[in-house]
Amino acid sequence: MVGFRTTDYGSAGLQFEYHLVDLLVACVAIFLGRLALTAAANGWPLVTFVIGAALLAAAQGLKLPSSFLTVVISMIGVALMLRALWVWLRRSSGGSAAIAGLSSSMGQGTQRLYPWFGAALLAFAVVMPFLPFADQKVMDLGILILTYVMLGWGLNIVVGLAGLLDLGYVAFYAVGAYAYALLSTQHGWSFWICLPVAGILAAMFGVLLGFPVLRLRGDYLAIVTLGFGEIVKIVLQNWVDFTEGPAGIGGIPGPTVLGHVFAEQAPEGKTTFHEWVGIEFSGNHRLIFLYFVILVLALITNFVTMRLRRLPVGRAWEALREDEIACQALGINPTNTKLTAFAIGAMFAGFAGSFFAAKQRFISPESFVFIESAIILSIVVLGGMGSQFGVVLAAILLIGLPEWFRDLGQYRMLAFGLAMVLIMVFKPKGLVSHRDPTVRLHPAGAG
Repeated sequence: MVGFRTTDYGSAGLQFEYHLVDLLVACVAIFLGRLALTAAANGWPLVTFVIGAALLAAAQGLKLPSSFLTVVISMIGVALMLRALWVWLRRSSGGSAAIAGLSSSMGQGTQRLYPWFGAALLAFAVVMPFLPFADQKVMDLGILILTYVMLGWGLNIVVGLAGLLDLGYVAFYAVGAYAYALLSTQHGWSFWICLPVAGILAAMFGVLLGFPVLRLRGDYLAIVTLGFGEIVKIVLQNWVDFTEGPAGIGGIPGPTVLGHVFAEQAPEGKTTFHEWVGIEFSGNHRLIFLYFVILVLALITNFVTMRLRRLPVGRAWEALREDEIACQALGINPTNTKLTAFAIGAMFAGFAGSFFAAKQRFISPESFVFIESAIILSIVVLGGMGSQFGVVLAAILLIGLPEWFRDLGQYRMLAFGLAMVLIMVFKPKGLVSHRDPTVRLHPAGAG
C-alpha cells in the first residue's frame, strides 16, 4: 500500500507508480519500532525512549516524502516514548502501587464527571446551529452524527443490554425509511403522521425477526440477523412494482412546521416558513429545523432507554445478557425478553429511517447495505457495551474522524482504521467501559 499506487492517465490507462523512498522509510521505522519494543520487553527502557525520540525528531525535522508518513512515524515515536516511561515507572520502587492507585482514582473521578460531560455535550448540541462556524457542511455533519447516535442507542438495547448480537439492524432502518417514502409520496401522509407508523412497522419486523432466533445464541444469532438484513435489501431491489427497485424513490416531501414548507417559493395552496415567520429566506433554515428534529428524537430515545433499564423489562434484558440459563431458572421468560428487545430497538431504527428519508428526499436499496449495520455495531462496541455516553463519543469519532482525516487524501481511511485499532488496543472494553448496575443489594458506598 505504501510502495506503489495506480494512477489513471486517461487514454494510457492505469499505470503503476512506484514510491520506493516511502517504502524504505516505512521499513526503517517498523524495524526501529520493533527493536525498541524488544528492548523494552528485555528491561532496557532507555533504549526504547531514545529510539522513540529519534523517530519523533526525524519525522518533524526531515522532509519526508508524504504527510501520511510524517503523521504515522510521529505517532510511533510518541508511543515508544510513553512505553519506555511506563516500563520505567513499573520498575521503580512503589511504581506498581502508584499506577494501581492512579488508575483507580482516575477511573472513579472520570465516572463522576460523566454526567457533566453529557450536560456539556447537550448544551453544545443545542447552541451549535447558532455559532459562527455552523455553515451548511457543519450542519449536515451534525445531523449525520445525531442520526448515528440515535441508531447506536437503539442497537444498544439489543446488543449492549440484552446481549443479542444483531448484524442486520440496518433492515429496520430501511423499513422506517421506505414506510415514510411510500406513505408520503403515494398517499400524501405528512412526516408527523408517518413517524409513529414507521416506528410501529419496524417494531413489527423486529418481532418477526425475533421468533426465528429464539433458540439461537452467539455466532448463530449473528448469522441469522445478517441474513435477515440481506433479505430485506434484496426484496427492496427486486419488488419493483412496490419499491421502485434499484431506481429508488425520489421527490419525498420533508417535514413541515404546521404545514409551512421550507422553500423559497411555496407550492400551490401552501405557505413558506420564512413568509409565515416574517424573515428573509435562507437555505440553512431547513437544516437547522432538521437538526433539532433529530436532536429531539435522539433525546427521546435516550430517555426511554434509561427509563426502561430501571424497569423490570430492563433488568430482565441485563439478566439475559449475563446468563440465559440462570435467567430462565429465575422465572424470567426469555422469549418475551428477546422479543421486547428486538421490537423496541427496531422501533427506534424505524424512527431514524423515516427521518433519513425526509432529510435526503431520495432513498434506494444502496442506502441500506451491510456496511451501515457494521458502522452502527462498531459505534456500540467502541463506545462500550451498554453505555449511553460511550455511544455518543464513538459516533463522534467514527463519523467525525473520516472528515478530520480528509486532508490525507487516499490515506484517509488507512489513518482512520489505524486510529480505531489504537483505540481498541488501549481500551478493549470501549471508551466508556464502566457502567453502574441498575439495582444494588446495598446502597453505593455502604460498608
